[in-house]
Amino acid sequence: MTEKEFVDIALPVGLTFTIGYMVFIMYKLGKDSKAGKFGMAIIFLALGLGIFGFILKFFIKLYLQADMPE
Repeated sequence: MTEKEFVDIALPVGLTFTIGYMVFIMYKLGKDSKAGKFGMAIIFLALGLGIFGFILKFFIKLYLQADMPE
């Protein structure tokens, strides 16, 4: 297994677990601070936009690679 193959597999797997852990932290933060429904929505919206941006970047990269002839 080359370094590129390892990175191509390990990066998405590792980031998936990291993103899942971040969602758990956001939930716990809202629950412990007794934020309520509106506060939880704001926490997930504000912090979740970063996660959404990373996922969107992945799909844009796939789209651009499929569009380019090699």
